[in-house]
Amino acid sequence: MSLAALLEKDARGEQRGVLQTLHHPPRAKRVVQLFMAGAASHIDLWDHKPMLEKHHGEPSDFGEHVEAFQNGLGPWMRSPFQFAPHGQCGKMLSDVVSPLGECVDDMAFVHNMVGKTGVHSQATYLQATGFQRPGFPGMGAWVSYALGAINEDLPTFVVLPDHRGYASNGPKNWGSAFLPASSQGTPIFPQRDNPIEDLLPRAGFVNERSERDALKLLARFNHKYSQQHPGDSRLEARVRSYELAARMQLSAPEALDISGEPRHVLKMYGLDRLGAVYPETINAAEEAEYFGLKCLMARRLLERGVRFVQIWSGNDNSFPRRNWDSHEDIERDHGPLARGMAVGAAALLKDLKQAGLLEDTIVHWTTEFGRMPSTQGSKGRDHNPYVFTNWLAGGGIRGGVTHGLSDPWGYKPLDRDHPTQVYDIHATMLHLLGIDHTRLTYLHDGIDRRLTDVHGHLLQAIV
Repeated sequence: MSLAALLEKDARGEQRGVLQTLHHPPRAKRVVQLFMAGAASHIDLWDHKPMLEKHHGEPSDFGEHVEAFQNGLGPWMRSPFQFAPHGQCGKMLSDVVSPLGECVDDMAFVHNMVGKTGVHSQATYLQATGFQRPGFPGMGAWVSYALGAINEDLPTFVVLPDHRGYASNGPKNWGSAFLPASSQGTPIFPQRDNPIEDLLPRAGFVNERSERDALKLLARFNHKYSQQHPGDSRLEARVRSYELAARMQLSAPEALDISGEPRHVLKMYGLDRLGAVYPETINAAEEAEYFGLKCLMARRLLERGVRFVQIWSGNDNSFPRRNWDSHEDIERDHGPLARGMAVGAAALLKDLKQAGLLEDTIVHWTTEFGRMPSTQGSKGRDHNPYVFTNWLAGGGIRGGVTHGLSDPWGYKPLDRDHPTQVYDIHATMLHLLGIDHTRLTYLHDGIDRRLTDVHGHLLQAIV
C-alpha cells in the first residue's frame, strides 16, 4: 500500500505538505493574491460615499479625536472619479475600476476591514503574515507548508513583485520565517531579462559536464552532513530547493513564455502594446501592461500547478509616485494605477473562469489600509487604518454580495463592534482550502503559532 501511494504521488508529480489529510472537503486548491502596496483608497475605488459628494469642501467633523498619520484632516473630499452600478447585483464601482464591472457578480466585497496601525511596514506585515512585526511566515508560506506542491517542477509559492522594486518589508512579506525554508515564496520578475535570479549559470566556464560533476560532489558533502546532523532540517530544505531549481531550468522558461498566447488574450490583459515606449509620468497604458503581464503569468503558473501566486502593485516610497500612497494627488496616482490594475484583474478573473479554474481558485484583492475621507493638501488623502476594503472571488466565494459596511463617510465600520479583521479573511481562505485555521500550527519558541494568531472567524456570509 505504501509503495502504491508513493508511485501514485510520483505519477501525479505532487509533493504533499504537512497535512496528509485535510480537515474538511475543500472548495479551492489554489490562491492568487493581489496586493496594492502603499494603501489603495476604498472610497475612490469600491466604496461609494454619496455623503462625501453632498458635503464636499465642508470642514470635516468626525465627532471624535482622530489620530492622523500626517496632516490629512482637511475638508471632506468627494472622489474625483465617477461611480456607476455594474452587474446584476448593481454594485457601485468607480470608473477607474470599471473593467471589473463585468466580474462583480463573481466577487464578494468586504467594506468593514480594520487594521491596527497607519505605518506602512507594520500594516503590510499584518495583511501579509497575520502579525504586524517581522519574524512570521507569509500566508503563501503557510499554505505551501500545509498543502505541498501540485507540480514538483515549479515552486509551490510564487511572488510577482512590482518591476520597479519591492513594497515595504521586501521579501520578508513572503518569507518562511520559522517554517521550513522550502515553503517561502520564489520571486519572479517577468519584465526582466533574467526573470528568476540564479536559476541558470551565466559564467562561461560552466558547462554541462562541470555542473554534473559539481552536483555529484555536493551530494557527497550533503550526505556526510546529514549523517552527522540527523535532526537538522535546514539542509533538507536547501537540497529540495536545489532539486526544484534543477527541474525549473526545464519547466520555468516554458511557463514564462507568452509568445504562444492568442492575440485576443494578450489584448484582454492589456498586452497589445508590448515594448511600447512610455512617458516618464505615471500613465494607465504602462500600468496595464506591467500589471496585466503579471496577471497573465499568474494564470499560466496556476494552470501548471503553482499553489499560491502573489502579485504586487506598487513599490516602497517611490517619487514620483509609483505606488498607492497618494498623499499628494489621488487623481494623478490612483487613476493610472487603478485603471491598469483593473484591466489585469478583470482579465485574470475572466480567463480563469473560461478555463474552468475560477471555481477552485481563490482570488483575493487587498492592501495595507485605506485612505481618509478628508483631504491632505488640496488633492491627496492621508492614511486610514480604521476602515478599508478587500474583495474575493472564486474558490467557493459567493459572488455578487457585500459583507460589512463602512460608515457614511468611509471613516470607520458602520458597526464598530463587529469589524472584519485580516484574521477573518485568512481563516475564511484557509477554510475554503480545506483547512481549519485553529489546527494549522507550528511549535516555535514554545508557542503553537498559527497564521491567525489567537483570532479569526469564518465569514460565512461570503462562502
